[in-house]
Amino acid sequence: MKNKVLLSPIMENPDYDSDERRTALAQLSELAQLEPYPLGLEMKTEQAQGVVGVIADSSLFHDSFYRDGNDLRLVTRWGVGFDKVNVTAATELGVVICVAPVHMDTVAEYAITQWLASLKRVYTLNRMSHSGDFTIIRTYEAQATTLGLYGFGRIGQQMALRAKPLLGERGKLLIYDIRPDIVELAGQFGGEAVDDPMRLFERCDTVSLHVSGDEQSVTYEHLCAMQPHAALINPSRGNLVDDEAVNRAINEEKLYYYIVDDPVNGPRAIHKDHPRIICTNHNGGITQESVARLDLQTIEQVTDAVNGREPAHILNREVLDHPRVRAWLK
Repeated sequence: MKNKVLLSPIMENPDYDSDERRTALAQLSELAQLEPYPLGLEMKTEQAQGVVGVIADSSLFHDSFYRDGNDLRLVTRWGVGFDKVNVTAATELGVVICVAPVHMDTVAEYAITQWLASLKRVYTLNRMSHSGDFTIIRTYEAQATTLGLYGFGRIGQQMALRAKPLLGERGKLLIYDIRPDIVELAGQFGGEAVDDPMRLFERCDTVSLHVSGDEQSVTYEHLCAMQPHAALINPSRGNLVDDEAVNRAINEEKLYYYIVDDPVNGPRAIHKDHPRIICTNHNGGITQESVARLDLQTIEQVTDAVNGREPAHILNREVLDHPRVRAWLK
């Protein structure tokens, strides 16, 4: 019997069906039995039998899945978030974890779009007009503002490339990141590095958050440092920002907009129908083009692992020395 490959539900989303996806999946099915799994399924012992690879969404992976998956070679994230795949256990137990960093420019475009929309007060003007209020209100030009990037990995860099021409000679680009080369790297993109994220909140008309992981990075203290006309954009993860704090801060006129690429549910249900808190359905990195790239990248990574080849974009490269990996890697 063929080994199994578990597929994220995104692979069955009809809105993103394509010839490329179907062809790639058909080729993979010649190597393994493909089994889509339901949204939100937690990966435990009972899911592990016979599985050689997983194309994963945001499902939670337990230690037991890695321990009892005797045939398991890799888990690849359909995207770049890895907080749910339990990298520590995978590394200890000899399972390769991959990511698919092929939608960075898509997320950067989303953030740029929200930056300009917030400066132009698009959401407020739309609401006003539909309610019969045709007042002209104050809006802003990018070239006269200061943009702050909190985090300067792949997505932050892609945003800087797009933002700098819009900022022009008068606008400023401030960057915060803990990487040791941030001063030099920021300069390469025409930006100025700051050594404390609080400087971004104090000085910037817009702060865009590009941080990995799931730990809270933005607190009420940060928000209180912002200017009343400023906006915070969070295209990363909702949990990076204290939802109660940002809701309170906007109601207190500490900032004007909060834009988060997460739906209005769970801890973000507090934002429902708020006129200046904009929530999208974690769709910022999902376009017709980016989905095709994500599909092909993850399918190629699984194919490589099944065939004993080293896949691209390994997150836990130290696992390549694990006896379990050395046993299948040619």
